[in-house]
Amino acid sequence: MLKRPLTLSLSTAAVVASLFVSTQAAADNTLTLYTSQPNSDAQQTVDAFQAAYPDIEVEWVRDGTTRLMTRLRSELSAGVSNPDVLLIADSMTMESLKQEGLLQPYLSDERQAHDAELYDPEGYYYGTKLITTGIVYNTGAEHQPQSWQDLLGPDYEGLVTMPSPLYSGAALIHMAAISANPALGADYYDALHANRTEAQGGNGGVFNAVAAGTKPYGIVVDFLPIREAAKGSPVAFVFPEEGVSAVTEPVAIMQDAKNVDAAQKFVDFVLSEQGQALVSQQGYLPARNDVTPPEGFPARDSITLMPVDIEQALEQEAALKQRFSDLFGG
Repeated sequence: MLKRPLTLSLSTAAVVASLFVSTQAAADNTLTLYTSQPNSDAQQTVDAFQAAYPDIEVEWVRDGTTRLMTRLRSELSAGVSNPDVLLIADSMTMESLKQEGLLQPYLSDERQAHDAELYDPEGYYYGTKLITTGIVYNTGAEHQPQSWQDLLGPDYEGLVTMPSPLYSGAALIHMAAISANPALGADYYDALHANRTEAQGGNGGVFNAVAAGTKPYGIVVDFLPIREAAKGSPVAFVFPEEGVSAVTEPVAIMQDAKNVDAAQKFVDFVLSEQGQALVSQQGYLPARNDVTPPEGFPARDSITLMPVDIEQALEQEAALKQRFSDLFGG
């Protein structure tokens, strides 16, 4: 009478053990990604990675960098660390996370094909693309500015608009780069203010104003006017003579990542020639020099990047924002 229940118990235990192993294996092959990429770009990135690594399942969460960091910090304060890897807009956020001990270093072999200034020397985060800030003008405008200094001239008084670093990470890094540039300096923003330059929220609003002709000139990220000009929008983008600032959409592995192996593979992939070719196909300037830029962009090595000390910029963040607010309002 005891044999049958014992047999059933053993069978049930085997099924439970098998389910546990299967569940554990699935967890071991799942990568959790938090990203601020636009939805379509994020889906393409995940699809391409899973095509290269079909045994790895990717679960991803997409939101703007600020809201994503609010979510992450809320989870961390609750004792939970969900993402294995982050792919977000700017290196200042990554540097902050690094200084808090929330990231782990990984020296990817793919870094050899990238300029050293585009990644953390210890491997805590890597830039995956260049989203530069330059000048856009309406093709119906009277002038075609070629330098940052041009925007300070009398021909541009009251005709220029720009994004606010209070809302845009790219605009904040741009302000840090301009302020540190010996040929421009911190007084450049005073000069913009004196020339009645208008500040508004984000890059999208700047582009729309220039495309509509409301303001004939603007300071904006590159891909918006380059992409829309190819579709017939009456705009042109200029990489100014003094150079451009850039956000790099860095990738990093969380300190408490549950699937470190898959996270390292993801970092390798987005830095690889294949991953960088996808960046170009999506209409952005690749971080790698050996990948052809998308249509409308000049050769990668012809673009002068203004250097930005990310650690210093992070230290100066509050002061930069306050200075901008004092000049242009909140």
